[in-house]
Amino acid sequence: MIDLTGKTALITGGSRGIGAACVRMFAGVGAQVAFTYFQNESLAQQLVSNLGVNVKAIPYKVDMSSEEDIISCIKKVKKDFGSIDILVNNAGIWKRNPVDEMNLKEWNETIQVNLNSTFLFASKVTPIMKEKNFGRIINISSTAGQRGEANYSHYAASKGAIISFTKSLASEFSGMNINVNCVAPGWVYTDMSNEVLLNPKMENNLKEYNPVGRAAYPDEIAGPVLFLASKLADHINGEILNVNGGSVLCG
Repeated sequence: MIDLTGKTALITGGSRGIGAACVRMFAGVGAQVAFTYFQNESLAQQLVSNLGVNVKAIPYKVDMSSEEDIISCIKKVKKDFGSIDILVNNAGIWKRNPVDEMNLKEWNETIQVNLNSTFLFASKVTPIMKEKNFGRIINISSTAGQRGEANYSHYAASKGAIISFTKSLASEFSGMNINVNCVAPGWVYTDMSNEVLLNPKMENNLKEYNPVGRAAYPDEIAGPVLFLASKLADHINGEILNVNGGSVLCG
């Protein structure tokens, strides 16, 4: 039912975890895919190889804290693919740091990578979307951005801001056929969080407070992202789609 043939998707942080699941899923329904990675080029190239010869997918090395890198990436994608129809702002970092031990440099690192990169990619990609009078932007937030998270206040602040940013852009692009939505996952089994999630105590906690009884798998986040990028979601705009197994019930 979902067919993105002829569309180009740009997915940040696409070499692993939720991003890699998005790359595979978007490619699987016909989209051309550009995605960013930071350090592991071999992992990015392996992902491209696994997609098959009939899929156009190109990885781009990008430091998400660098405005220059981000602008350069968008220019390269536009040149290589001709357009950018879908933007998935997924890249982010999650580092434990109690607020009374955190310094401004550590705070700014998370804000820059998680929030500023989302702003920069959106601000530089939307002119391309306006040219075609079409665009879909899906920002990845978190339950932490809705309820806060002890010892990760900088992460929660960045993700909460992404929610407000999403709603603002949805209104700003009214009448331009550019829909902006957000997916807010709870715990997800990824390289970033597995050390915590695979702890037996945490697994027991999830069974108690999460109605589904476990964390999500990356594909279970990529599916809702794909839905929001498809024609099935043409009338959804400014929405925060919670994908957390029912652990945080908010509208």
